[in-house]
Formats: sequence, structure tokens, C-alpha cells
Amino acid sequence: MDALVFKSLRRLIKTGSLTITTANGIARTFGDGCGFAVAIRFRSATAQRRVLLDPELHLGEAFVDGDLLVEQGTITQLLELLLSQDRTGAPPIATKMLSGLRFALRRLAQKNDRKRSRRNVAHHYDLSGKLYKIFLDSDMQYSCAYFENADMSLEEAQQAKKRHIAAKLRARHNARILDIGCGWGGLALYLADTFNARVTGITLSAEQLEFAKARAAAALDPGRLDFRSQDYRDVTERFDRIVSVGMFEHVGVNNYDAFFRKCRDLLDEDGVLLLHSIGRSDAPGYTNPWIAKYIFPGGYIPALSEVLPAIERAGLVVTDIEILRLHYAETLRHWRERFLARRTEVVDLFDERFARLWEYYLGVSELAFRYQGMMVFQIQIARRQNAVPLTRNYIQQEEHRLQGVMIDQPECERIEEAAFAAVS
Repeated sequence: MDALVFKSLRRLIKTGSLTITTANGIARTFGDGCGFAVAIRFRSATAQRRVLLDPELHLGEAFVDGDLLVEQGTITQLLELLLSQDRTGAPPIATKMLSGLRFALRRLAQKNDRKRSRRNVAHHYDLSGKLYKIFLDSDMQYSCAYFENADMSLEEAQQAKKRHIAAKLRARHNARILDIGCGWGGLALYLADTFNARVTGITLSAEQLEFAKARAAAALDPGRLDFRSQDYRDVTERFDRIVSVGMFEHVGVNNYDAFFRKCRDLLDEDGVLLLHSIGRSDAPGYTNPWIAKYIFPGGYIPALSEVLPAIERAGLVVTDIEILRLHYAETLRHWRERFLARRTEVVDLFDERFARLWEYYLGVSELAFRYQGMMVFQIQIARRQNAVPLTRNYIQQEEHRLQGVMIDQPECERIEEAAFAAVS
């Protein structure tokens, strides 16, 4: 078994330096010695064999279970060393067969009916809000930030993200807005405050709903905010604008047609939908098996070639597409650094194994955006061609206008403190 491990690493590791000590105590070093060095050791022959056979699933499991020790460097550096290697050659036959099987079965894994959707959401989002408070920004934005400048703080970049989305929505005063997958309510509050809009936010997470409702109750004009536990398929009202940020990844490829048909039914004739989602730059694929098992069951990151035809079939018009490439990598870097800075608090909230699981999740996710072609797309969609201006100039103009709209930071902090007090 050791010989097969060494043969695989000799083929894979061309740059950097990776030293591995097998479960039998045999050590070898691979790579050209450039860059940072990483050293790992397997404590279990069984874990070593599993990683060799299916590294996508079992590398993360071995680390989380303590069967793979990183003795020099960090788990993120190990992942970067592995994922940054040149993979232009043909993958091994066994890898191709396993990938083909996962692709063939992906629709079964994404059979997200109402019951399964609620269960999948609870798995990830109904963890303690204290966990997310540890590494998210003060507004609890759990989606890709928008780094207008490279030196932006996470707080500034998340505020810029909300401005960017609001500019594309072009909401009017007193507009009716639906936020599908509203999270902890930060974007809904921003839109209600910025446009004096009436915002309905829907979520399947009990934890998020409780916090969002507490924030609404503490707001100066709570009557403009309506947070509900509701599946998008069950909404019946009509809206001027619809926004969905970081929710589409949970819809499942089987339901894309139904999702966009529903959005069309909910939009007024001159309405606009802004869809913000993680996407893949290459062809349709399958969900990383470790992520599917431990982080986002039922989740899937689509290619644009899967999304755009569904929009067309629903009779909607794509009015703008923007690709945010490395913005999520930077967002995840901030989250990971914040998480690690307060890691002991995570261990106290849960346990050491949970902390390792989330350390791996944040690291592998960041590097997927840096090295595996993951990106974020924002698609602006309408029922009519003339729902938005002829050119994109209005987006930047509206962003500049919104930059001049001062956010009452003490008031925002008061709402946050009141909400956390209410749900504690």
C-alpha cells in the first residue's frame, strides 16, 4: 500500500514540498522544494488506504477524525499544495470511473422536495448563531462579499456587496421586495432602510428566522419587514423585485425549471430578479462528496450552461450577467482567519472534531475558488426587455449614490445587540 501512495504522490506533486510518513512509519518527500513545505503523517493504515482510493471524500475525513496529522504547516497549506498542482494530464482510470458514477447519480442526491430541503437547511444553518457570529461580519452576511478595493475590510466588502445588489435591483420607493433565502435578515434590512421598501424574507432555517424576526422587531420601522418560514414554492404574492443570494445552490438541478417559473409568476410585469449564486467555470459536474456529506447535503454548484436554459424556458429575459471570480476566495480567507483566531471558542461551543471539520471546510472552499474554477455569478433577470436601462451605466451611478447614503452604524449595532439578546 505504501508503494501505491508514493507512486501517486510522485505523479501529482511537482512543485512545493510534501513529506509524508505512512502508517508503517516510512517517510518520503515529494516536489521540487520550492515554496512552503508541508509534512503529514497517517496514524491509521485504514485511513491511508481510504484516502488513496477516494481522496475527495476521505482526505477530509482522515483529518477530521485525527487519522491524518499535519506536522508541518497547516491543513489549508496542505490543501493548497495538492490543489495548485498542474493537472493537465489524464486522471487515473479509477478516478475517472468514480467521478463518472458521481455525476450519473447527482440528480438523486439533489432531489430537494419541500421536506428534504428543510432538513438539508437545518443541517447547516440551524447550528448555533454563536458559531456564525465568531467569523462573519457584524451584519451576519454568509455569502460572497464584493471587494471593490483589495484592501477592504470584510465589513466594508459586505456593505459593498449589498450596495452592488441594490444598484442592480433598481428598486423604487416603497417597492415590494421578496428575499428568497434571507438568512439572518441583513440584506432585507438594508433594502427596507435604503429604499423605504416593504421586504418579505423567507428562509427554511429556524435559527435564522428567529434572529431575523428579532432584528425586525428592533428596527425603527418593523412594519416594513416580514420574515417567514416558507418554501419559495409556496409564496403566492406578487413583487416588484426579487433577490436571492446564496440560496440557489440548495435548489438542485432537478428544480431549476420550477424555480424560475415560480419567480416569473411572482414578478410584476416590469419586475426584476437578481440571482447571486456560486457557479463553476467549467462544464456541469457533481458536488464534492465530503462537502455533500458533512456540510451541504443536497447542495450543488451549477454551470451557467445549466442555469441559462432554465431561465429561457421560463420565459424570462437575462438583462445582465457578472462574474465575480476571486471575491469569494477573499471572503473565505477572512472567514477562515477569523475562525482560527477564535478557534478555542468553537471548541468550547462544540468540540475539537467539529473545529477541525470547519477548519477543513473553510480551507478547502477558499482553495476551490483559487484553483478549481469556482466563481460567483450575478444574473439580472426580468420579464421584459425594457425593465432596465439600455446600458450598464446606471449600476455604477446607483452605487455611487448609495455610497452617499449614510448608514447609521450605532443604530445597526443596537439592532444586532437587541436581536442577539432576544435569541440568547
